[in-house]
Amino acid sequence: MRGPFVLAAGGTGGHLFPAQAVAGELLRRGQRVVVMTDGRGHNFGAAFPGVEIATVPAATFSGRSPLKWISAVVRIIAGIVSAFRKIRRIRPQAVIGFGGYPTLPIMVAAWLARIPRALHEQNAVLGRVNRLMAPVVGTIAASFPFARHAPKNIARVITIGNPVRAEASALAGVPYAPPNVDGPIRILIFGGSQGARALSEIIPVALSQLSRDLRARIEITQQCRPEDAAKVREYYIAEGIKAEIANFFSDLLQRIASAHLVICRSGASTLSELVTIGRPAILIPYPFAMDDHQAANAEVLAEENAAWMVRQESLDAPKLAQMLGKILSNPEDLAQHAACAAKLGRPDAAARLADIVESMGARP
Repeated sequence: MRGPFVLAAGGTGGHLFPAQAVAGELLRRGQRVVVMTDGRGHNFGAAFPGVEIATVPAATFSGRSPLKWISAVVRIIAGIVSAFRKIRRIRPQAVIGFGGYPTLPIMVAAWLARIPRALHEQNAVLGRVNRLMAPVVGTIAASFPFARHAPKNIARVITIGNPVRAEASALAGVPYAPPNVDGPIRILIFGGSQGARALSEIIPVALSQLSRDLRARIEITQQCRPEDAAKVREYYIAEGIKAEIANFFSDLLQRIASAHLVICRSGASTLSELVTIGRPAILIPYPFAMDDHQAANAEVLAEENAAWMVRQESLDAPKLAQMLGKILSNPEDLAQHAACAAKLGRPDAAARLADIVESMGARP
């Protein structure tokens, strides 16, 4: 029996979602899959049904303390040894890294074991671990054209898009209907777990500064942090703006599909789902993202007329209100941005990456 495919992924959603999509595609093809990550992997069983989860020690370099750096080096070496033993035991056909610091010891171990290797990069900036491993892998699958830190041998890069969850792919064909002249305007606002407070502070004030006619038509759906939700809800009530506020929406993808406009951060998974479904968005990159990768992601969509990008540090309520007034008063422009977004969508990204993976496993 041929060995499984190992998917190495960090513990955040940006790394796990594409790994989850590719794992599902490989399982549908009758392949065996092992997801290898750090100690958090024991919580991933529900996200990867039918997949073996293997964990290894891992660490990241943080702070300036020499003791912390020495401790990190020791854990990474322990992770390499552990991953090497597990890889030798399961004899995988190939190992695919999705980035994040837990993938470093796994990809080094795969290199030492001479197992075929590939990387997938979700962002428009090659991540730090992927940067380190790029010289020793055969293929680098990219979601977007690289804005910075592209590998020297660009011939090894294949732009395939970012694998999205099956629920997002299923919404790829849902047509976009711009708001009618006097009809409701549905705006969806979410900011992820990091930096959502800024969206909760700026956007409601900006919406309250729109013309009375526009405010009367707006229907807001906004995801807020628990500590911000009550204040945001009360503000909308006081301003007479119809709004649904929650800490979490389990049907967020369906809400994206029904929105006329989305206002959000520009993480890789978010943008991939936006373009897969094909919806226009105002993108406000998280200003403290590693290597400013969210801004690079947003620039890709803005340059293709698929979204509007505005940096948080230059944003205030009057500026956003002016921007929203112009956008919401032009349904044709909204429809055009939705169409451009859909052109960037790659709903088959998981299948394309699975094809690359299987071709690696077929080599002697």
